[in-house]
Amino acid sequence: MSETSRSAVIDAAKAVACTAIVWHHLAFYGPMSDVMHEAMPGLIDWLVQYARMAVQVFLVLGGYLAVSRLAPGGHAREKHPLTRIGGRFGRLVVPYAAALVIVIAVNALVRPWLDDPAVAETDPGLMQLVAHALLLQGVLGQESLSAGVWYVAIDFQLFALLTLLLAGVHSLSLWARGRMGWRWHGPMTLAQVLTVALVAVSLFGFNRDSAWDVWAVYFFGAYGMGMLAYWGVHAAHRGRAWLWAALIAVLAALALWMQWRDRIALAAATALLLIPALRGRRAQRWLDWAPLHFLGRISYSVFLVHFALCLLVNALVSTAWPESTAAAALGMLAAWGLSVACGWLLYELVERRAHNWRSSLRWQAGLVGAGLATALLS
Repeated sequence: MSETSRSAVIDAAKAVACTAIVWHHLAFYGPMSDVMHEAMPGLIDWLVQYARMAVQVFLVLGGYLAVSRLAPGGHAREKHPLTRIGGRFGRLVVPYAAALVIVIAVNALVRPWLDDPAVAETDPGLMQLVAHALLLQGVLGQESLSAGVWYVAIDFQLFALLTLLLAGVHSLSLWARGRMGWRWHGPMTLAQVLTVALVAVSLFGFNRDSAWDVWAVYFFGAYGMGMLAYWGVHAAHRGRAWLWAALIAVLAALALWMQWRDRIALAAATALLLIPALRGRRAQRWLDWAPLHFLGRISYSVFLVHFALCLLVNALVSTAWPESTAAAALGMLAAWGLSVACGWLLYELVERRAHNWRSSLRWQAGLVGAGLATALLS
């Protein structure tokens, strides 16, 4: 793992965002949330309404980390885009497939004794399983097998879009230099200019229409602001760093003037905060805390597996103590703790291990097979 991805600030941001999303789902799904809403309506309503926006933090960090690998200096240099995209697919889908198998099994287990909209009414069909295996469930209009897994598909789309964009810029630059002797000159590289343009197109257009929310272009505004933040953090001079910050601020201000969106305001704030936090050392020292590093490192696995644990604990608590506020509160805490513990196991056993595209396909085939087997057995 790169030094950038292991920084205290990055890990802390991942840890906080992951925690917010898990608690959003605990507040949104299951009978425990209904019991807790009667006791603490303000807190539960806040978690339902606002904690979900932590996904924007992941989008910004995703863009930041992606460009750190693909174009750290702003120069498009990707010569083998399909290999890069295949590698990203493998890193995403192997733990994702394992987590979805767990979700399918838990749904089948609790369905007879947990009557709640969070539980799938039937086992997944072949088309639904294949769509998830290919990360196309949103595009194909298939019902999601687990809360939040739409983000995995969007993350892959965003990485693929960025990789192909940079590969296209690289090829265009080589062609122009070889055929016409033309070189790009300017305060930003051609890849950076096109990134800014695509961020603007997303923020000013696509992101204002929810019909596009199954496609990468809807989310590229937040993702791209993370890229701009990276170039600001690693700018050679302090003045240039603040120029990148000003560019993020102007793009966000114009987008919010056109249509206020809380999620875009949060994404812009996250991108802007990354620049001073990662250029200086004070924030790194403040956030250099082992639990934050740990949770940040395993955050993807926790994100993937937590919904199954939430269903399981909801089923146990609602059956044994259906109206107990204390039991619901302890159940939520237990679900959070189990999510972290099982997320760590998923990380250690699956996510952290190297996977090539062949092993990725085997895991995806296993997901489809396990889903069909569950349908036959239940």
